[in-house]
Amino acid sequence: MANSSEPSSSLSFTSSSHVSNGSISHNFSSFGSESVPSLEVISLSKLSSNLEQLLVDSGCDYSDADIIVEGISVGVHRCILASRSSFFCDLFKQKKGSSGKESRPKYCMSDLLPYGDVGYEAFLVFLSYVYTGKLKPSPMEVSTCVHNVCAHDACRPAINFVVELMYASSIFQMPDLVSIFQRRLLNFVGKALADDVIPILVVAFHCQLSQLIAQCIERVARSDIDSISLEKGLPDEVIEKIKILRRNSQQDSDPNMPAVDPLHEKRIRRIHKALDSDDVELVKLLLKESAITLDEANALHYAAAYCDPKVVTEVLGLGLADVNLRNSRGYTVLHIAVMRKEPSIIVLLLTKGARASELTSDGQSAVSICRRLTRPKDYHSKTEQGQEANKDRICIDVLEREMRRNPMAGVTSISSQIMPDDLHMKLLNLENRGNISKTFPID
Repeated sequence: MANSSEPSSSLSFTSSSHVSNGSISHNFSSFGSESVPSLEVISLSKLSSNLEQLLVDSGCDYSDADIIVEGISVGVHRCILASRSSFFCDLFKQKKGSSGKESRPKYCMSDLLPYGDVGYEAFLVFLSYVYTGKLKPSPMEVSTCVHNVCAHDACRPAINFVVELMYASSIFQMPDLVSIFQRRLLNFVGKALADDVIPILVVAFHCQLSQLIAQCIERVARSDIDSISLEKGLPDEVIEKIKILRRNSQQDSDPNMPAVDPLHEKRIRRIHKALDSDDVELVKLLLKESAITLDEANALHYAAAYCDPKVVTEVLGLGLADVNLRNSRGYTVLHIAVMRKEPSIIVLLLTKGARASELTSDGQSAVSICRRLTRPKDYHSKTEQGQEANKDRICIDVLEREMRRNPMAGVTSISSQIMPDDLHMKLLNLENRGNISKTFPID
């Protein structure tokens, strides 16, 4: 991030003995009573500025290859990348890339990554460092959220952007950058919500960052994140370590605490597996056989988080689930749904009486959760005719619309009085046009 402890003017490419961890110390020579920069520092600074022109000046495009990132072609100079990164050195030796205009080789970013994602803006920051040795500030539109009171020091977009930079630094073999971004991610671990530590733990595992892995595992083990969420988001090896820590902690705190009923847990997991298979009829059968209710299994929470929207519709259609039920973490089904940012599920829950004003144990409403997960780039993205609608904007606008309708919701949500078919038709029209203001006018 821009407020990192690493100076933005740090230089990494040099043979000087003063270089450490990707930065060059400010080396000064005495000249009379004043100190002046050494010739080496001046030369490196000038070299950095000159190389930067290759990236920022469209009039001097001498690039000889393209890397396609999120559908955007980024011109690169293979000689520079190969000299700075052994990954690219090996890549350019082995693979010529697909030929484009004037036989320029093209490389697709997704083909270069064995795991993880690196977006366009993150790649530009990485590329700038490769060329100049300077770490640019993170672009606000992709490293902050649209929550109006967020400090952006540990929200999900801020974390995700550094995670992308870590993937690029590790996969493309830039150890100095790996060191920088590991420190930033370590700083996030203590500040972030427990759920937001999960992507940090995943990148730490893939990049084999032992210190970061240890701190993340400890933080997650102390949290109330349920085992199902862990299994959906983490490698088995990491999950086992978290479970061991939790068992040891539980025994230390209360050795007489009753153990979880394995049969009860097994029956709940069968219901979840049936939902994964889109088999609501099997769910009904399992409910009868096991004498477990949908609410005991948090089946609606599970469906809203992981299943196809039609499954959510069918589960609600059974009429056996409380749409405002809180799970063990204090989250309602709507809180879970907004984390997924699927407009059709959010609208469906609202039509069935979900209360948008319900708060989590830490005081977050559904719309504040959604805003904290959304980048300005995605929120303000314009949708062209025939393109997929801006789901990030739709989710926030629908929830804010509901809050304006009913800021002090009682037992029944006002939007539950709207005909479900009518609201679903509005959503369909909205997604087809990609224009929230026409369907949900601002009051």
